[in-house]
Amino acid sequence: MRPAPRLIALVLCCGALTVLLALAVGDPAIPVLVMWSALLLIVMIDALASIAPRAIIVEVSLPKSGMVGVAAPYTVTLKRKTGAVLPAKLSLRFDLDAALGDGVVADLACARPSYAIKDHVPLLKRGLHKVRALHLKWPSRWGLLEVLSRTLLSHDITVVPDVTAVMSGQIQAQMLPLLEGQKDMRLKGSGSEFHQLRDFAPGMDARQIDWKRSARLNALVARETRAEKNHHILLALDCGYLMNERIAGLPKLDRAINAALGLGWAAGLGGDHVGLYAFDNRPRQFLPPQPGRAGFAQLRAAAAGLNYTDHETNHTLGLSHLLTRLRRRCLIIVFSDFVDSITAELLVENVSLLTRHHLVLFVALRDPALNRIANPTDFGLNSIAASVSAGQILHERQAVMERLSQLGVLCLDVAPEALTTALVSKYIDIKARELI
Repeated sequence: MRPAPRLIALVLCCGALTVLLALAVGDPAIPVLVMWSALLLIVMIDALASIAPRAIIVEVSLPKSGMVGVAAPYTVTLKRKTGAVLPAKLSLRFDLDAALGDGVVADLACARPSYAIKDHVPLLKRGLHKVRALHLKWPSRWGLLEVLSRTLLSHDITVVPDVTAVMSGQIQAQMLPLLEGQKDMRLKGSGSEFHQLRDFAPGMDARQIDWKRSARLNALVARETRAEKNHHILLALDCGYLMNERIAGLPKLDRAINAALGLGWAAGLGGDHVGLYAFDNRPRQFLPPQPGRAGFAQLRAAAAGLNYTDHETNHTLGLSHLLTRLRRRCLIIVFSDFVDSITAELLVENVSLLTRHHLVLFVALRDPALNRIANPTDFGLNSIAASVSAGQILHERQAVMERLSQLGVLCLDVAPEALTTALVSKYIDIKARELI
């Protein structure tokens, strides 16, 4: 137990009254002793009349795992051993890692024998996180004390990358134009892999006519092609400190991993091989390209094990090392970011080296807060100064993207919530145009 604000106010009042009695009465010992003894007696009676922590049974049901950015459900059941009602006011708070939120649950009015609280724990970072205890707090019978109860839990929650788009079928629906047996890519000028022969019909491209077979069959026959499969795709993830910045509540690294896994599943459906490469101030992890559908579990496990680091990214070492690990032409998707001209210059220089032998797609996350700051609704001096700075950052960012495009690098700069969809759409476009 601990003193409540009401008891603290009474103690201050008694202290002030003690000072007044000492000034007004020559020997205030007896009235002061009576006053403080009465206050102590009242506090003791209040403590004995209150509900003891051992009288409340606590049952907690917490998830063992969850996906980053997706709140995990939990249930807390409270009831009295004797069947009496719970305290009229009750506060609950979990003692947990910062990656699971601030820990505050709710303030409840519980005038009943039992209560079941169902809510969600926010999962803000990947990894193994602990829920150490559940703290309960309720006022004493007369509100002079706060009764505290602590229930040890020692529960672990494993937070993994978010694959909701994969499990919901969203990516599979987006990939329908490329799926075998659904609708093959037959766009004009796309596809280099032979699919089948069919009778030539008016309106078809004359370049599709197979003249040798047409002469043999004495009828016009057209060749149908589809997008080539078995390409190698490498997901290059920057794990430096810039990727730890939070956008819309989640680190950039986690949003990049979620989108990368979505693309890995899409590439598996498209018949391609997908690999993973992580780097910060030095190369960290390399997973060779594997058949996407069969190797997706291994790809997800490798992505889940990527750590958050405070190191500055060394693009020169990271990307040059990647160049030595690849033996055939790949689609390299680089997830990275920059904030200053020096970082951007090194990034552009090293990404351009990859374009000599590979197709490179550079992916950056656009911060919605910058657009809000650059277009303020309040025209005060501080808002205008912040708007000018944000506008300058956006201008420099656009200049870097244009320079990368001039060097033959495909660029994707989108908001966090649209990253997975935009990335899969870009992959479909690359497959349709046979750019790899």
